[in-house]
Amino acid sequence: MALRHAVLAALLDGEYSGYQLAKAFDIGVANFWHALPQQVYAELSKLEQDGLVAGREVVQETRPNKRVFRVTGAGLAELEAFAAATAKASFIRDDLLVKVQAVDRVDAGPVIDELEERAATAAAKTEILADLLIRLRGPVGEEEFLRDGERIGPYLTCLRGLAFERDNRDWCLRTADVLRGRAGTGDRPS
Repeated sequence: MALRHAVLAALLDGEYSGYQLAKAFDIGVANFWHALPQQVYAELSKLEQDGLVAGREVVQETRPNKRVFRVTGAGLAELEAFAAATAKASFIRDDLLVKVQAVDRVDAGPVIDELEERAATAAAKTEILADLLIRLRGPVGEEEFLRDGERIGPYLTCLRGLAFERDNRDWCLRTADVLRGRAGTGDRPS
């Protein structure tokens, strides 16, 4: 998947400025695709050059003018082709896992600290994603929304992000506990 497809998918709900799109990435899209704001701005420019999005100037009286973007027919066709193609299997590539792999031969203290930091970050993201799910579905229950909701794609990706962050939090906490418990047993070299 390329950043372009994530940007196009994020623009499906209407017109957004680069700033609004970067915020959407930071909050909703970040659970499956990370991009820095400058990457989003650069991608918007490329997408506009390629005719996949159209930008227009919005005149604002009390603030500088802004550009907003929307998906064009060609952009929607690009997403259609992307959705029809077979996706590559996902994989984990995480420095923390390399550290845990090596923990039998290195000082476990910094690894435990990082596991606890990662668990805290995942817990915070869990709260954000749970709140986002409530905002996305509004006053209806989850099963009703999943059955009858107008746009369930963002909701389903948010559910996946929530499950990922919960699992990440739980694994980090359990791993930190295991390593802390083994610290005094003599099972590791000093």
